[in-house]
Amino acid sequence: MRRKYGFIALVLALVLVVAGCGNSNKEDKSSDSASTTTSSKEGASTTPASYDGVTVKIGVQGKGGLFGKAQEEKWFEDAFGELGAKVEWVEFQSGPPMIEAMASNHLDFAGMGNMPPVSAQAAGIDFKIISQMLDGKNNVAIIVPTDSDIKSIADLKGKKVAVTKGSNAYNFLYRVLDKAGLTKSDIEEIQLQPDETQPSFEGGKVDAWAVWDPYISLNTLSGKARVLADGESEGVLSPSFQLVRSDFAKQYPDLVTLYLKTFEKTRQWEAGNQDEAFQRYADERSIPVELIKGIQSRSTMINIPVSDETIADQQKTADFQLELGTIRKQINVADVFDNQYIEAALKQ
Repeated sequence: MRRKYGFIALVLALVLVVAGCGNSNKEDKSSDSASTTTSSKEGASTTPASYDGVTVKIGVQGKGGLFGKAQEEKWFEDAFGELGAKVEWVEFQSGPPMIEAMASNHLDFAGMGNMPPVSAQAAGIDFKIISQMLDGKNNVAIIVPTDSDIKSIADLKGKKVAVTKGSNAYNFLYRVLDKAGLTKSDIEEIQLQPDETQPSFEGGKVDAWAVWDPYISLNTLSGKARVLADGESEGVLSPSFQLVRSDFAKQYPDLVTLYLKTFEKTRQWEAGNQDEAFQRYADERSIPVELIKGIQSRSTMINIPVSDETIADQQKTADFQLELGTIRKQINVADVFDNQYIEAALKQ
């Protein structure tokens, strides 16, 4: 049964949303390689003559997709190579392992949803959020079978709801339940990974599923499910962000800006060549292009400074997770947001 749904996980590379273990290479960056860099404040340095010996480790979720095009064209390799730096790609399956790799200095850049950074900040892991990748309106949802008698969030009381703990969907589910006056004890939580949930959902073993795309599009476009609630309908956003390891940003601020500038080049290629891009993604996964279009409509990539409103919503997420007991200390999420790099990248 698992093989039947195995291809679904591959589609996750298209959305970078919600991250497995990467290579544990020893840190090969040296402060000597940037000894000509001077800075009056973080991010305001002059470009050194060379970054020889620096390896930039970039985390991706799965193969192919937008980063697959960038890898094929060597856009990042060429951009960093002009300064003498090398690029290493590290593959993951979800956000939490990316955070672990950052904590052990084995990853420099990563894209993920809004829950892993909250857990990481509460755990004292040092990183910065440097841009927003998804607006979070439609990329996470609660879905139910098409013929289900569940018509509202209140109808979930007493029902079996599948969710992946620690994910964006976990946060979304319980914030939405809270808005409807329900508590965790009002539902029967079924903790499963998406590839485990798919057969259970189709087999009627769970009544609802809190999940992210591509699973939303896969089930709704095939007629197996309908959306009960998403971020737009509930006013609960599930944005995704770009993260950088703090020590890397302090030592190589110009490379952080260059990373975002190169990512913007990649994103602009997709925006200007949608037919080619979507067909490429469909061919990579051997799935219908209409499914790709559905995923893209829910998860259109952006690369912008994080607004005060989004930061405020992230604080609500952190405060709510503290109430749930998912994290054990109060945090000020504004401490990890730093827009200087994306602002500089978009000006260049």
